[in-house]
Amino acid sequence: MFGISFSELLLVGLVALVVLGPERLPGAARTAGLWIGRLKRSFNSIKMEVEREIGADDIRRQLHNEHILSMEQEARRILNPLAEPAKPAETPAAASTPAAAAPEQGAAPASGHAATPADASMPASPATPPEPPQTPRVP
Repeated sequence: MFGISFSELLLVGLVALVVLGPERLPGAARTAGLWIGRLKRSFNSIKMEVEREIGADDIRRQLHNEHILSMEQEARRILNPLAEPAKPAETPAAASTPAAAAPEQGAAPASGHAATPADASMPASPATPPEPPQTPRVP
């Protein structure tokens, strides 16, 4: 792992035996083992946390990119009709023959109300102004 061979470990063990003595060597080895275990667990937990954060950052980045893409698509959808040239408005067939739609000047409706064109329910095209309502003539 660190490039330490068995002979080097044996040499470190002999030096520790000489320095610590045979009475304290087992306790020192146990303590060293506990510290090494704690360091490994700490290192692994930090490593997993960093990997999780990197994964979370990737997910956040993907979500952010998807959000930006959806905003771009919405902007294109909104701006696309504006970018296309305006098409001329189509006039309905009834508006092309105003004589057939308007009542005769002398005829008054039986209900006594003012006469209205037959296509009053249809909106007027933007090219022609709306006609004023006609009032019946009294003889």
